[in-house]
Amino acid sequence: MGNAPDLTEMPAAPAGTDPKDALARDFVQFAIESGVLRFGQFKTKAGRMSPYFFNAGLFDDGAKLGRLAQFYARALIASGIEFDVIFGPAYKGIPLAAAVAIELARLGHNRPFAYNRKEAKDHGEGGALVGAPLQGRVLIVDDVISAGTAVRESIALIRAAGAQPHALVIALDRQEKAVENGRDADWSAVQYVHDILGLQVCAIAKMVHLLQLLKHSEKFWAHYDTVAEYRKRYGAG
Repeated sequence: MGNAPDLTEMPAAPAGTDPKDALARDFVQFAIESGVLRFGQFKTKAGRMSPYFFNAGLFDDGAKLGRLAQFYARALIASGIEFDVIFGPAYKGIPLAAAVAIELARLGHNRPFAYNRKEAKDHGEGGALVGAPLQGRVLIVDDVISAGTAVRESIALIRAAGAQPHALVIALDRQEKAVENGRDADWSAVQYVHDILGLQVCAIAKMVHLLQLLKHSEKFWAHYDTVAEYRKRYGAG
């Protein structure tokens, strides 16, 4: 099978490392080894040329998705965020929400989950929502947010169902300036979601964790300068 990365064990963190930072570092390493976090030249939705790209759609087999769910669940539990229902926005959020719900249940935190269709169904049970009823405090599960548009759409769906949009969990916080009316804003999408939309936010890892790994990695240090320069130019949060 070649030299596939071991997706079940990660190197132990140095003594004295904060558990949340250790989890973040292990996640970044896992994402790189899985080919989900890649380096090169990638055009973002904002039109920027980014030296890295994170595509959660490439967690595309059972082992990787299961390991990803472990990271989400551990980050959520460590955050202390309380919620009643898990919501996965179509489309990437659907498998993420299901996998996270399974892992949380395995860890003793069983919660119902739901997701939406892009187009409402006009037969059978009908409607745009599938799964458990949206009620109480709702946790939105996503991969990366760049403008907050998808989060606002989820908030509208949740409120229309009579529930409370309460928190957001994502895999990677790029800590990057959002674009407002074609110009760089002074805040990131995550800051917007937290400060303006009023949701609690939990990110497994942030851009700063990526930089830390690159800086101290013999294998990936060559990418440090370009990623650090991008952070210097567009960083926020």
